[in-house]
Amino acid sequence: MIGMPAINSIRQLRRDGLSITDIASATGVSCDTVYKYLKKDDFSPQLPAKQKRASKLDPYRPLIESWLDEDRSNWKKQRHTSRRIYQRLTEECGVAVSESAVNRYVKKLKEARKSKEDAYLDLDWAPGEAQADFGEADFYLLGTRTRMRYFVVTFPYSNVGFAQVLPSENSECVCEGLKKIFEYIGGVPARIVFDNATGVGRRVCKEVRTTDLFGAFAAHYDFAYSFCNPASGNEKGNVENKVGFIGRNLFTPPAQVHNIDIFNKHLLDKCLRLSDKPHWIKGEPESQLFVEDSFALSGLPAKPFDPVRYVSARANKQGKICLCGHHYYSSDPSLAGKTLIVALRAFSVSIHTDDGALVCEHRRAYGDAPTDTTDPASQLPLLCVKPGGWKNSKARSAIDDDLRGYLDSLESGELKASLRLLRDECAKSGWEATLGAAELAYSSTGRIDGASLSVSAARIAGGASCINYDDPIDLSVYDVALNIGGR
Repeated sequence: MIGMPAINSIRQLRRDGLSITDIASATGVSCDTVYKYLKKDDFSPQLPAKQKRASKLDPYRPLIESWLDEDRSNWKKQRHTSRRIYQRLTEECGVAVSESAVNRYVKKLKEARKSKEDAYLDLDWAPGEAQADFGEADFYLLGTRTRMRYFVVTFPYSNVGFAQVLPSENSECVCEGLKKIFEYIGGVPARIVFDNATGVGRRVCKEVRTTDLFGAFAAHYDFAYSFCNPASGNEKGNVENKVGFIGRNLFTPPAQVHNIDIFNKHLLDKCLRLSDKPHWIKGEPESQLFVEDSFALSGLPAKPFDPVRYVSARANKQGKICLCGHHYYSSDPSLAGKTLIVALRAFSVSIHTDDGALVCEHRRAYGDAPTDTTDPASQLPLLCVKPGGWKNSKARSAIDDDLRGYLDSLESGELKASLRLLRDECAKSGWEATLGAAELAYSSTGRIDGASLSVSAARIAGGASCINYDDPIDLSVYDVALNIGGR
């Protein structure tokens, strides 16, 4: 390409009557170049856009994109890398291309796809519409550090949100949390958008599938619901932000929980007080905007909903039923072998006979550690808070005389520390394994310490007993070693 002064010279010489050959000779360019600039009729500056160069991989772009689309439903460790795409292209398709060229092509392709996927719509939410999701935080439940969920419902129009601490994300807990929030705000949202992974249901393609309990709950309170698309948190970004906000402001440091029902009642008041601030974009106080949300709510039904799920279970020889494989609940020995009706609520388990008569009610257990309502371990969390009840506790009467005498001899502070060790280990290994480990530790060392308790309980829970050696163990060599140099 020649410069504009040379182009102007060509055109000027032509106006002066010179021939093409003379112009080429005078300017030092070819005749073709002279023809080119004499014929050109537009010299306007052009946009300096980068010209896209064709790649020999362009015909295979749909195939590569199909592999990347399949990766969305695969485990992250089984997705295509650029090298794997290169291998498949060369082995399966016979493409003659270098690996570096494939790497560059796939990188640009992923960047282009990501920019489209990350483009979010600015969604508009009307008063009375809500979003719901779960968060997770540590709490000190009766002194035991326990990781629990908290359920959050927000109103995007006002940015006001409410939370309830719950032991799980199952449908019983979701319905219990919604019920408490509805009763607190005095109404029912027009529509609630849920995460696609909550325990109430999910959207599969265009079909929405919910649990029976949540379906009955939604019909009872007469609200609409929907589920956001998989991996589309932006569709409920308001509640996701509120989950983090509540966790930072109300659960940091970990909150002390002695009675979860009372804690949740006060938690609703605390959430409302967090709204005494201007809306992040509207400028008005969030609490004032929530008045418009409140006017858009529908009224509560005449009768409250009972969020309960009924299942059938057969009692074992001791009259206990087993739920989730490792949580045992006692009923009555006379009911051994009979099929009972079990009512599952968020915090309780009720056992009924087949004709509906109530037998008993227990606190519902969660987690992987085995539990048994007949175990004295159920008293340990409360004894750690009130060790004065040790003398008359079920836990004290369940241990052998030697260990009982040792614990009875401890001062109040030492007793509380030992009970904490037993409580924490029971949460991991169960009562039987913990009791066996404590008796072993006391018989071996004359005391209970966390390290020996944890190791022994893990061995007992795993089916191992004490290590038996063929020959007596002589530890005198360690005495000699430790006395070297007079130490």
